[in-house]
Amino acid sequence: MGKIRLRTNSATEVRRTISRVINMVANGEMDSKTGNTIIVGCNAVLSFIRTDEQKRRIDELERLIRESEEGEGNG
Repeated sequence: MGKIRLRTNSATEVRRTISRVINMVANGEMDSKTGNTIIVGCNAVLSFIRTDEQKRRIDELERLIRESEEGEGNG
């Protein structure tokens, strides 16, 4: 098996990669051990992406709260 390029920059790309790997294993294009290793890695990347997204949302909420509190202090 030659080199394959797997995209993992977003949750959508990770889902597509996992689907692609599953199909490759099912079609005998990749052995199950390699497929499992890639899927475990993809799940780790997906967890990091979710954590980063949650942090971004929390930061945005904190910013909105600060702005709201500052606005109330001016009134």
